[in-house]
Amino acid sequence: MNDTDSTPIEAKESVKAVEGKDAIPASAAASTSSTATEPLDPSRVNTPGMKWYVLRVASNKEEQVRDALTRKVKIEALEAVVGRILVPTLKEKKMKAGVLKIIERKLYPGYVFVEMACEDDGSVVENVWFMIKETSGVGDFIGSDGKPTSMPDHDVVQMLAASQKAEDEPGLSGLNINIGDQVKISDGAFESYEGEVDAVDERRGMVSVIVSIFGRSTPVEVGYWQIEKVEE
Repeated sequence: MNDTDSTPIEAKESVKAVEGKDAIPASAAASTSSTATEPLDPSRVNTPGMKWYVLRVASNKEEQVRDALTRKVKIEALEAVVGRILVPTLKEKKMKAGVLKIIERKLYPGYVFVEMACEDDGSVVENVWFMIKETSGVGDFIGSDGKPTSMPDHDVVQMLAASQKAEDEPGLSGLNINIGDQVKISDGAFESYEGEVDAVDERRGMVSVIVSIFGRSTPVEVGYWQIEKVEE
């Protein structure tokens, strides 16, 4: 591998299919893998006069509840009392039946995050409460004594960072390919070539494989879906 051409040869990428998929269970705080690429401005964590609250909803109804509440807030002109309504998700690439798919999983299944203003005693504003309770799939807010508990600022920052992260290019999940693995290229211009994995680009879903071309070790860049491990 000392005689290596530094310019990768790109193989053709296949078309990526897209499908929706729900997530693994998660706690009310975002995982460290969902950190935003840029620091959030603390002044933007809460809209002035509002705080964030966690609303329990029926499983697989998160987006439906979010969309319904968003519409109702506009129809009933409650924007001064209710701010953002979020369902944080994370996009990932994953192999399924030999095809690279982009899936979107919820980071907090069963929860919707609502930014709103409450009464001085901490209770939900009456007309807002009726609007929420009349929405299909809604449970109740996390809290006690009939009053919702606002989220600590550090949890809000993590949740908003996770929501911001969802707009990024998806990473890869469920693909057990590592540097040093012996693989065989199963598709594309270099089909049937065997070699050693030299680099893994998880964001792009690409792998650099060192193969022998005309007796010379050459890095060939292919997609995850174009290779298979060689059984030792």
